[in-house]
Amino acid sequence: MLFVSGFCRAAEQTPQVEAVKEQALLKLKLAQLIEELTTQIKQMPKESALYSRRGDANFFQGEFKAAVADYDKMVELDPTIKASHWRRGIACYYAKQYADAAKQFEIYHSFDNVDRENGIWRFFSQYKAKGAKQAQQGLLKYEKDDREPFPDIYRLFEGKVTPEQILKNIQTAEIDENEREKRHFYAYLYIGLNESLQGRKETARNYLQKAVNNKWGPRAGFGPNYMWHTGRLELQLLMEPAATK
Repeated sequence: MLFVSGFCRAAEQTPQVEAVKEQALLKLKLAQLIEELTTQIKQMPKESALYSRRGDANFFQGEFKAAVADYDKMVELDPTIKASHWRRGIACYYAKQYADAAKQFEIYHSFDNVDRENGIWRFFSQYKAKGAKQAQQGLLKYEKDDREPFPDIYRLFEGKVTPEQILKNIQTAEIDENEREKRHFYAYLYIGLNESLQGRKETARNYLQKAVNNKWGPRAGFGPNYMWHTGRLELQLLMEPAATK
């Protein structure tokens, strides 16, 4: 019986062990990619696309200040991308440069005044920089419809809906399963990020794990893949024993 019990416990741990292995492999691949890109940058120091790729790799590796530095170099080489560089805003947020992050999302609003995802990140940054009251007062205003489920998610930050209502609306919507999976990804991600922001670590971990387990994000391409990594990194920070969120 002890053997069987021990075997069962080992079996239960297998997904966790596999996740650790996957994380280690990802870190190794990212380290190799950063090394390769650094070599290429030395050969072509004016190629902004190389800084873009290395910035992403540094961010995915959890090297947030290095990511900001690469994104800043991109802007230096091509100032026309400054307003639209939302990745820089997220990297600044995780590098704890909250005022810079808030400013980046503010100027992005002048570039795209429909994308509520940007407004959510400005709320996060303002919350960290100035506190809950000013963040709430400083929520960006939107007049045009955005893609689902962001109108609902934004109302969460306005205090008008609950996480349960958002998820119920997704579940009952007359949409195909791919669209439902997409909406669930963003809902779990941003509800989880908000729970983390509010210091509710256990519920944050639960929501973020669902976002990370979602298959739509990592396969959907550039923006969603970046946000999938953001959820993965937030979850990783919450799992660290000494994490202070």
